[in-house]
Amino acid sequence: MKNTLQTSLLSEEKQATKWFLGLFYSVFLIYDVFYYYLLPTLPWGNEVSISTTNVFDYILYAVMIGLIPVSYYFMKKNKPGILKYLYFISYTSINIFSDIWFYSNSDFAYTSGNLVEIVIIIFSPIFVNKRYFYLVFFGTTFKYLVAGLFLKYSVVMVTLLVVIVLSMITFIILLRFLSYVETVTSSYDKQIEGIVKGIIATLELKDPYTRGHSERVAEYAMVLATETGKYNKDELKYFYYACLLHDIGKIHIPDAILTKPGKLTKEEYETIKMHTVVGAKAVHEVEGISANIDVVLSHHERWDGKGYPNGLKEEETPLLARITAIVDAFDAMTSSRSYRSALPFEEAYRRIIDGSGTQFDPQLVKLFMNVYPNLREIHEKHNSH
Repeated sequence: MKNTLQTSLLSEEKQATKWFLGLFYSVFLIYDVFYYYLLPTLPWGNEVSISTTNVFDYILYAVMIGLIPVSYYFMKKNKPGILKYLYFISYTSINIFSDIWFYSNSDFAYTSGNLVEIVIIIFSPIFVNKRYFYLVFFGTTFKYLVAGLFLKYSVVMVTLLVVIVLSMITFIILLRFLSYVETVTSSYDKQIEGIVKGIIATLELKDPYTRGHSERVAEYAMVLATETGKYNKDELKYFYYACLLHDIGKIHIPDAILTKPGKLTKEEYETIKMHTVVGAKAVHEVEGISANIDVVLSHHERWDGKGYPNGLKEEETPLLARITAIVDAFDAMTSSRSYRSALPFEEAYRRIIDGSGTQFDPQLVKLFMNVYPNLREIHEKHNSH
């Protein structure tokens, strides 16, 4: 499920891409009409533009027209991010070959630079993306270096200087944009974390035996999820928040059942099992958490399909929920409860290993064995407070 923040960012990316495409085609067409058709009619008209018949010009027109339906497709698929790269690489690559081919086969002096390139450089900060800026800067610089070397035209250094100056200005603007975005994001994250930890504190007041459980599970899970190498920084951050709330549904469970020192009855156990469903309903519209709702709903599923609430088997349970299942069980075993004392770390470790292929994902258990020393460090850090 996409959260509101992701939807907002996608909307902004699409809007920036629409502006970029509109400006690109407007300047592209206006520049070509002026350079090849209007300028030659003026008394000071450019002789190069008068005599130009370049096959690469027609290739460029064909590619740019062909990119229109491609752009429509990616916009409909909510993948606008690729378009800015596609346009810049296509336009710049064709222009490199066009300049080298034309000026190598003519007596005209090389005339470098055009309005479209300037627009691309100046407009690049609007995407708030360093990677794209670097591509534009180094790609444009590469174009003029290659043209200068092939055509043995040293005056191209003047154009390079202009490109560098414009790029420096746009890079400063980009850094300011990124600074604002980082400030807003940091403030948003702190608000989310504060709210989540406030909710966890409420749950711990209800069940003192779970004090620190959510934080330890979240930290254990981050270590194990990082070990898989499948998640980026932002994905791990929101996974962490979801882990903090994995037991939030226990607020719904009566205190008499939650803190009962003896064995639960069948009815009481069924009530306990409902905490996953209740928790999932509680967070399904919480921004930053809802994308990882499976962590809350499915962290008691088992690899052999004998878990709850849905009896999911093997990879039917999402990976992050399978990760949470291991570290949740591990922390539960190494923490004291109303009905038993904490197990030694080594014993809990052995039980996780023994559960490989039955209760737990065997591949994740192997990774758990790799990060076990890190989990000990986290446990000792929490116990030292």
